[in-house]
Parts: sequence; C-alpha cells; structure tokens
Amino acid sequence: KMLVRRFANSSFHLARVEVLQRVYFSIEAKKTDVSIRNNWTRDEISQIYNRPLINLIYDAATVHRMFHDPQQVQKATLLSIKTGGCPETCTYCSQSSKWSKDTNLKAEKLMELDDVYDLAVRARESGSTRFCMGAAWRGPSQVGPKQFERVLEMVTKVRLLGMEVCTTLGMLTEDQAKQLKTAGLSCYNHNVDTSPEYYPKITSSRTYDDRLDTLSKVRKAGLSVCSGGIIGLGESDKDRIGMLHTLATLEEHPESVPINALVAVEGTPLAKEGISGPTALEMVRCVATARILMP
Repeated sequence: KMLVRRFANSSFHLARVEVLQRVYFSIEAKKTDVSIRNNWTRDEISQIYNRPLINLIYDAATVHRMFHDPQQVQKATLLSIKTGGCPETCTYCSQSSKWSKDTNLKAEKLMELDDVYDLAVRARESGSTRFCMGAAWRGPSQVGPKQFERVLEMVTKVRLLGMEVCTTLGMLTEDQAKQLKTAGLSCYNHNVDTSPEYYPKITSSRTYDDRLDTLSKVRKAGLSVCSGGIIGLGESDKDRIGMLHTLATLEEHPESVPINALVAVEGTPLAKEGISGPTALEMVRCVATARILMP
C-alpha cells in the first residue's frame, strides 16, 4: 500500500502504479477464503445484506477481486427488436398492451434481420463484446414460428461477428431453448424480478414458478443464464433478500446477475402509485450482497 502511494506521487508511469495496485489487491483478496455455495439461508443472506455499508462494500470488493480483474468491464449493447404490444401485466413495464393508452406506446413489428445486423456491427465498432436482443413477447409460442425463425437468424448472423449474443424473449419451451443454442446463442436473460412472496403484486399473468421453469430449460439447453431483478418496486428489504436467495440457491448460479433500478414510466401502474425507484445506496447494498453470494 505504501509503495502504491509513493509511486502515485512520483514521476513513475501510471501503468506501473496500476500493476502494483493489481498485485496489492491480489494479495489482499487471497487472505479471504471464499467458496461457491448454493445452500445459503435467508438468515445468512440477511446478515450479509445488513452489514454496515462500508464493511459490506469492502467485503464485496475483496470477493470480487478473487474471481475477476477489478479494472475490467464488459461493454454490452441492448436492442429492443420488438417494442410494445406485450400481453403480460408486469406493473413496472411500459410495453404492456394492458395500459398502452396510458403510456402512449404503440406496438411495433419485429425488426428486419438486416437492420438488426447493421446495429450489431455499430455496437461492435463502439467496443461492445455482447449484443443483447429483447422482444416484448410472453414467449415465442405467442407469435408463431416465422417470427421466432427470424430471431434465430439474427442470433446466427450476429454471432458471426465474433460477439456474445444474448436474447430475452419471455418464456421458452425446451425445444425453443435448444433451437436458440443451435443458432449460436451465448446467454438467455430471464429475470425473476423480486421475491416469490412479492411477485403476485407485480404481475398476474404468470407465476414465479413459470420464471424458474424457463431458467431450468435454458440451463438444460447448455446456455448461460442471465437473471436478476428490479429494485424499487415497492418491495421491502426482506423481498430483496428473498430475490437474492432464489438466485443464490439455484443449482448453478447465473453467469450474469443484473440488479436493475426501477424507472417508473408515466402511465404504468407503479408510476400511478407514486413509486419512484430505489436510492443509490440501496442499489449499492444489493449489488454488494449479490457479489458476495454469487462471485
């Protein structure tokens, strides 16, 4: 630590300082023995979640450095390939057809293959190594084979650019998950959103088990899993702990765990209730806890 400070205040090149920092953080990280666990209890997670914030951040950073380069960040681009017209009733989402008149969001058609490919090329040129495509569907079964086949073509063509490819298309059958894998998909996003107990207050058009069922099919097909939740839906700290418990006790942890903050879009039920999302420190607490549970 003293060496890093001395070099930082001298004429040594910044690159040398960065090397010393990496060595220091590596040494510090090895002082903590961390094993991958899938048998966390809610009480254990609660104890981690409720640590003094500074201690929690330090512990999360230490664990993070044991498994990742702390100076590395992956750039990803997310594209809505089919916007609006979703039949689901997720009260946080502006794309639901149930309140489209209130959100003034018109349903759009599925984008054309060439248009998506051009945007993927631009994303790669801007530094993205992962390209994610989202469709406002209940699932591919809702729209029929032709549109799903177009998405499969998108996956294959974007993958040829040398990028990781992720999709979020709603609920999947086993066969659809296998088709996505065969097309070249790297990862599938399907968030659990919140705790099992709070989930019925967020949507009535599907169950929590529906979400877990799709995650199981995605994993069975050999795809990486991207699954997290949304903070600030009006849930309690217990619900946030419950969501993290669900993810951390899956047979295999998701490779990506997005912790999203609610953006209350005007016209959605949650916006009408006056729910405005989480504070920055609430987000930090959730991210830090997730890093410890699922390093």
